[in-house]
Amino acid sequence: MRRTVGLLGFLLLAGSAFGQSAKPTIQWRGWSNQVFEDAKRDHKFVILDLEAIWCHWCHVMAETTYRKPEVIRLINENYIPVRVDQDSRPDLSNRYEDYGWPATVIFGPDGKEIDKERGYIEPKDMTALLAGIVKDPKPRVQSEAKIQFVKNPLLSQAVRDDLLKRYIKRYDAQHGSWGTNFKLLDWDGVEYAIVRARQGDAQAEHMARQTLDQQMNLLDPAWGGVYQYSVGGDWKEPHFEKIMQMQAENLRCYALGYAQWHDQKYLKAAEEIDRFLTTFLLSPEGAFYTSQDADVVQGKHSAEYFQLNDADRRKRGIPRVDKHIYARENGWAIRGLAVLYGATGDQNYLDQATKAADWIRKNRSLPKGGYKHGASDPTGPYLGDSLAMSQAFLELYAVTGDRQWLTSAQSPAQYVMMRFSGRVGYNTSAKSTDPNYSPKPNRDENVAFARLMNQFFHYTGNEGYREAGLQAMRYVAAVRDDYPAAGTLLADFELTNDPTHITIVGHKDVPESRELFRAAASYPATYRRLEWWDLREGKLPNPDVQYPEMKKPAAFICTNHSCSAPIYKAADVHTRADLLSGIKPAIAAGK
Repeated sequence: MRRTVGLLGFLLLAGSAFGQSAKPTIQWRGWSNQVFEDAKRDHKFVILDLEAIWCHWCHVMAETTYRKPEVIRLINENYIPVRVDQDSRPDLSNRYEDYGWPATVIFGPDGKEIDKERGYIEPKDMTALLAGIVKDPKPRVQSEAKIQFVKNPLLSQAVRDDLLKRYIKRYDAQHGSWGTNFKLLDWDGVEYAIVRARQGDAQAEHMARQTLDQQMNLLDPAWGGVYQYSVGGDWKEPHFEKIMQMQAENLRCYALGYAQWHDQKYLKAAEEIDRFLTTFLLSPEGAFYTSQDADVVQGKHSAEYFQLNDADRRKRGIPRVDKHIYARENGWAIRGLAVLYGATGDQNYLDQATKAADWIRKNRSLPKGGYKHGASDPTGPYLGDSLAMSQAFLELYAVTGDRQWLTSAQSPAQYVMMRFSGRVGYNTSAKSTDPNYSPKPNRDENVAFARLMNQFFHYTGNEGYREAGLQAMRYVAAVRDDYPAAGTLLADFELTNDPTHITIVGHKDVPESRELFRAAASYPATYRRLEWWDLREGKLPNPDVQYPEMKKPAAFICTNHSCSAPIYKAADVHTRADLLSGIKPAIAAGK
């Protein structure tokens, strides 16, 4: 018995000694209101490490800065540490997106922001920052610039001209794309350039094509997909993470470029992105994962690794895939695939899109019509998920004529109108991120929502959608120094013009009808209204044009309150649409 007690005592002492010798670590917490209640009670600061699962410098900071003994001591004594994956929290991501990842935000015991830091912070700088705030907690953040809202949400000609000048001035004539530090495909910038190119603007065509061409430098030659961006002002220093928004928007823009110029290299780029999606980000259920990491070994640069071929990479391991399935990211992917199907007619892309759409409808839908972000969404809902799924469903309707997709598209749009409406524009979230911060609009989301609502207005004739689009535009058009020029110009263009309107009249099970609709779906207008009227389905959702009942399938093209004569040959749809729209036909590459 004594032996047992002695052995037990020895083990207890050994355990105690081991515990005392163990290195101290930072005990990270999740984001919650309780954090701020505890900070106020304990008179501590809050430090937020807002990171991304795929982010190289986030890994470096975790492996270096946050493992330094002095940093650990300062945090454990004076701070409540919080770590959040920004992809999981669109509200926090939108709130701090200007600070990149990692973003470091420090709050006082009262929950108010003291400091915000962008990117990687070296250990010595972090030590100085943490100690300095303890010594002098005076806020170091600038107050938000006051936004001047305008009565008329539509741009004046003077503002429109000013934005166009900014748009052209920011273009990097030497390397392509907009801006000079980071090189990536600015999808709004490219889309707006394509719109202007279709109107005969040679400079805009050059901008669009140069950017699409240069962006190919960020295509992964072994696995497909696009790297996030390149630093150094050119396209030669890529950051190797592959995140869904970049994949989806590149896919969409290359599909638009292929439809416009019939350039095979744009189709090849789109195919390469889809190859990556289906190889690495496609779940067994058919929905898409979120991203692939930049690092094989977290915190270690992987430039050498990404120079290897497929087999040699796999010998060393595969960078981690974030297997969260978010509605927003799937909406982006589905929309891109639907646009690619419209441009090519390849059924494989439509099958991918519809399978993912069906899974998200089944597993991420909310009772009142919206979409939650992930499987567990205690802090949602967020505008971005319902917005992205509504865009995806509407694109599926446009390229198939299947009315189920129009019904599916309207439910999340109406949910956004109901849950996210603010005084001006639509807010990112329905709930506050914390007691000191109220939900606010995000510019990109409001640009997209203004455009989406305008499309619904044309597809349905419902004036409520038009008003919702104008409400979003009131935020987009507010006077500020940092206008998002391309997105604002796109939204304004669409709100002040009618879309290219092509309608097929004929039964959907008749080959001639299908051929006509395929021609309509491949027409290279980024702003369009495509419909397929099968008399057996009843009247169109917006019967603003009275089409005759035809003995054989026909296409009609309507512009400026007038419509074409019946078009019976699929080969004539594009040429007649160009003629009626006053558009000079695009010349295919090499011709």
